[in-house]
Amino acid sequence: MQNGLSIEMKPAARATCGADAFEALFREHQRAVYGWILRMVRDPGAAEDLTIETFWHIYRSWSRFDTRREFAPWARRIATRVALDWLRAQPRERTEPEEFFTAIPAQRSGDAAVAAQVRQKVVRSLARLPAKLRVAAVLAVVEECPQREIAEALGVSAAAVKLRVWRALRILRRDLERQGIRP
Repeated sequence: MQNGLSIEMKPAARATCGADAFEALFREHQRAVYGWILRMVRDPGAAEDLTIETFWHIYRSWSRFDTRREFAPWARRIATRVALDWLRAQPRERTEPEEFFTAIPAQRSGDAAVAAQVRQKVVRSLARLPAKLRVAAVLAVVEECPQREIAEALGVSAAAVKLRVWRALRILRRDLERQGIRP
């Protein structure tokens, strides 16, 4: 068990993927999967739960894994689907933890309260985006992940990632302008 996360192997998993092999995969990739999910959901508790869920999906899908390919991109793609499903199930305007507001950079202004208010409006606007646009925008713009990596995780082309980011930014711009913020 690392970082409070653990997976208990069931007999079916031992038959499909040896318990030792699965445990080794979990230990090797758990942090990367957790980090990837955390970038999308922005909630450490949910990211822990979704990491476990991702490994259960991996466990159940092991027979479909092509061993000639790398494991990490396959795991990241499953993690992305799990995170997207979770995001879609959340209310569009859920309340973000206060530390989330400080994680988003804002232009320096003379008034810290104004900057905090702008950050809150940006976060709320992001939360109102459809999940697939929000994930693409956060990973590309906020996290600065390479488009190729995002495309692989989302199971789309790099051009589709560019289009999703462009659409997300266009929607964000309109939403922020309606709120009196000129991006």
